[in-house]
Amino acid sequence: MTVRISLVESMGLRPWRTRLRQAMVALRGEADVPPSRAGLSSLTQLYPAIGFALWRGRAYRPRTILITNLFNHRQTPVENGWSVRKTQVEDFRGERLTYDSHNGTDFAIPVGTPVVAPAAGRVVRVANEYNRGGLKIFMDHGEGLMTNCAHLARALVAEGARVRQGELIAYSGYSGLDGLFTFPFGVPHVHFNVWLNGFPVDPFARAEETSMWRGGSPAPQSAEGDGEIPVSGFAPQAVEALVASCKTLSVRRDLEAIEPLADRAAQVIIGRNYYPTRFDQRIHPYAQKHPRRECLDAPFLASDFDAVVFVDELQKKRRAGASGRA
Repeated sequence: MTVRISLVESMGLRPWRTRLRQAMVALRGEADVPPSRAGLSSLTQLYPAIGFALWRGRAYRPRTILITNLFNHRQTPVENGWSVRKTQVEDFRGERLTYDSHNGTDFAIPVGTPVVAPAAGRVVRVANEYNRGGLKIFMDHGEGLMTNCAHLARALVAEGARVRQGELIAYSGYSGLDGLFTFPFGVPHVHFNVWLNGFPVDPFARAEETSMWRGGSPAPQSAEGDGEIPVSGFAPQAVEALVASCKTLSVRRDLEAIEPLADRAAQVIIGRNYYPTRFDQRIHPYAQKHPRRECLDAPFLASDFDAVVFVDELQKKRRAGASGRA
């Protein structure tokens, strides 16, 4: 069941001066961070009919989560800046439901929807950066696995909290610069990242891969599940090498001051994945390389949703139905 969220909170607009300063990072760039890129092809991500419904806190299709963007397996070079254009794209199906720099899964749901932990984990960071994903919650699930839920309206957990699978952690919105720029035509969603061994991965399986979704595909959760968190063993020398590779002096000093080692490792993974041009090393920080495993559910409740549907497949079915009636 959705909760009432104001437009200001859902967009994460306060404090105004901080949000404006962060927005300028996306528009103009800063030291070691190139500006973001957009173009006419970016407009293909707008679904006005869907957006209008979700902004009002209503489902576009009853009890259905729509996936509007998938992980891009042909991403443009990070040195060129974050790109929301479509110049070279391919999702795990070989289709085009993604954009240049997209490294996650976008679950389109009504503003104010409960967001839950996709697996048992420890909350390692709660951050609000208007230039990159708005309000975000990062979790460490052990065995080299981390996830992040972005574009949230309201966080309900704090850093250091240990959460069970399916435990309530936030309410959804569309915080961040892209929500502001595309309102009301853009689609409110939770951007969901999966990082394995310190790097972004697609939880959906391609040929000969193991899906990271329990049962092979994302499904809403019926109840709180396991609370046991496997251990992530970090390699101290690898973590220090990653910290040392940070080119932005102020960020590097902040990372060096973090204790214990597991917290420093988590923060450097987050920093490298959200601001990859600040780092010149691609070392994974774990003592061993962890394999893909089925352990994730969609970060939503079965009391709110029954199904998860790709928006392009939904559109194809509707066009086929319309053609059949003609």
